[in-house]
Amino acid sequence: MRVPLSAACNPAALVFALALLTACASEMSEPDLVSKSPAPAGNTDFSGAWELDYSRSDNIQMELNRLVRELQRQQERRNASGNMNRSTSGVAIGGTGTNSGSSVIGLAEMADLVTQSTLLDIDQEANFIQVKREGNFALACEYFGGTPTVVETPMGSEICGWSGHQMVFHIALPEGLTIRHVMTLGGSGQNLNIATTVRSDYVSWPFTLNRVYRRYDPEAGGVRCEQTLTRGRVCTTEARPE
Repeated sequence: MRVPLSAACNPAALVFALALLTACASEMSEPDLVSKSPAPAGNTDFSGAWELDYSRSDNIQMELNRLVRELQRQQERRNASGNMNRSTSGVAIGGTGTNSGSSVIGLAEMADLVTQSTLLDIDQEANFIQVKREGNFALACEYFGGTPTVVETPMGSEICGWSGHQMVFHIALPEGLTIRHVMTLGGSGQNLNIATTVRSDYVSWPFTLNRVYRRYDPEAGGVRCEQTLTRGRVCTTEARPE
């Protein structure tokens, strides 16, 4: 079953997506711990300039279709076992309730919204990292002795820190919505994978998008590409500064 994401290019639709995900949930999900005893950074250095590698990153439409298939398999297993939860309506596009088409699409749109940055600028020090994301809010974390940092805000809670060689940012928002970014550096140090998982109390399976970035020289000119939902991949030529 293929579910369209045509509404995702509309900013108002993205706000509506958040409303869909939170309107019927009543409790904040307890955030997962980064790690009970996370290892310090060691030689893992994310610092530098990064650009999105479209060819190696997940396609949101394919991942949305995968999510729908998983939800359908869940429903089939419940039906086969005779233990179908009457409060779960299954994936019914345009319907309401848990796993409704509108809530599933809203989850995918939220994941797309928080992973749209095509360029990253990462500053990393001994006890601090900041991930500046083009067109999006920065991710920042202070860590001391490998201990995860927890910050309480009016919007919810944030926990960040090292889990082995990975840097993890976990954001718990009101009404059972969580966003988790896991940053993993490739063996050569030239590629960076960011796995973003969005969970909602309104959808029984999380939605994950993997974005792969490669190091680049911001001073060099070249071809700049952007993935759009309305026009596909759009590329422009940038001249090198004199």
